[in-house]
Amino acid sequence: MSDIVCISPIDGSELARRPAATEAAIARAVASARAAQRDWRRVPIAERTAHVLRFLDAMLAMNQEIVPELAQQMGRPVRYGGEFGGFEERVRYVAEMAEEALAPLIPHDARPGFTRYIRRDPLGLVLVVAPWNYPYLTAVNTIAPALIAGNAVLLKHAAQTILVGERFQMAMDRAGLLPALFANLVLTHEQTSRLIGSGAVDFVNFTGSVEGGLAIERAAAGTFTPLGLELGGKDPAYVRADADLDFAVANLVDGAFYNSGQCCCGIERIYVHESLYDRFVAGFVDLTSQYVLGNPLDEATTLGPMAQKRFADLIRGQIREAVDRGATAHIDPVAFPADREGTPYLAPQVLTGVDHTMSVMREESFGPVVGIMKVKGDEEALALMNDSVYGLTASVWTTDLEAAERLGGEIETGTVFMNRCDYLDPGLAWTGVKETGRGASLSRIGFEMLTRPKSFHLRHG
Repeated sequence: MSDIVCISPIDGSELARRPAATEAAIARAVASARAAQRDWRRVPIAERTAHVLRFLDAMLAMNQEIVPELAQQMGRPVRYGGEFGGFEERVRYVAEMAEEALAPLIPHDARPGFTRYIRRDPLGLVLVVAPWNYPYLTAVNTIAPALIAGNAVLLKHAAQTILVGERFQMAMDRAGLLPALFANLVLTHEQTSRLIGSGAVDFVNFTGSVEGGLAIERAAAGTFTPLGLELGGKDPAYVRADADLDFAVANLVDGAFYNSGQCCCGIERIYVHESLYDRFVAGFVDLTSQYVLGNPLDEATTLGPMAQKRFADLIRGQIREAVDRGATAHIDPVAFPADREGTPYLAPQVLTGVDHTMSVMREESFGPVVGIMKVKGDEEALALMNDSVYGLTASVWTTDLEAAERLGGEIETGTVFMNRCDYLDPGLAWTGVKETGRGASLSRIGFEMLTRPKSFHLRHG
């Protein structure tokens, strides 16, 4: 039997080791979840919602333990306090909208002598395959609405954040959820593929790489299992001539380097109007230089290590390639003593003189590096923003709402921001286009992904 091992990026030590579930244990979890779901779907929505809110309370009560535990697993500095601000916002939002989102849809044309409506029925058994970069937030996006909608849930968490799955299970148990309705499973990639391919689950939500998404699709082939996939990204920002320069600099630096750049909707490429370009770059470099790279358990640290050494190696390779092809690197790693080759500790980097022939402007980085290009105006910026195989979010920095909406209508992306970035609004659908994925989570649409329509056409008498 294989073990799932978490190696801490702080010092390379083994933080946790868990045995993968046996095939018999997986089969029991599936059967038990299906049995529990048959009863759960008959529980009123208000009562299901109350259970999920008790789960939220149980999770929030563990925050002081979870923050340093999360830093040890994936490197986010403790000074940022974990993920539970957004976690609570999302759970409470979907809880508040559940009754409305799941209410029957009644056709507008009344027909005497008939009762007609469309009911939203739960899919049944939902499998969540969660990533390590925002291990609580990404998982709860599906788990909370899935349970409220009347589904049972199986959670397979990433090896890098294996303890997060255990926290979910602990909180569910403390909330008094029906036994077996939620189960955290420790699975290998091969076991996950077999489970999906068996047709034993009714929906799969996966957040991860394009390669991982392709593996999920191959596993599900022939089962007709619906999928929700949030995959790669190369999220752009465009700073127009009328932007609030200081505000844009401060927010885009944070959008590029928070969580060491390991954010699904983090900023990876920036296009700046030529009239602001020099001042923007100077301010961006100055603010980036103020980061403190170090041990994430130290309160002074503002930039922790990347989750794994191989992720840092990829970024170093992108930077070297760009510089070799004429780009300018504005941050001297010497100013960041913790930056060491062969480790996950990597200084932030700002590149200019870049173009779309370079991998740093074309391929997902998912790390603390950003390329900045000068543009003449909206048309050039729009063409460059759309020159990508990805499309999760894009941000426009301007004081002109009409211009932002006009550009947003043409940008090939799942979410358009104006004067903000790297944020997920639970009232809006979280979705992407092109190789970023398919489906959506959160908002009313998120509930629709986790239910199926069932029409009732009832003739009286």
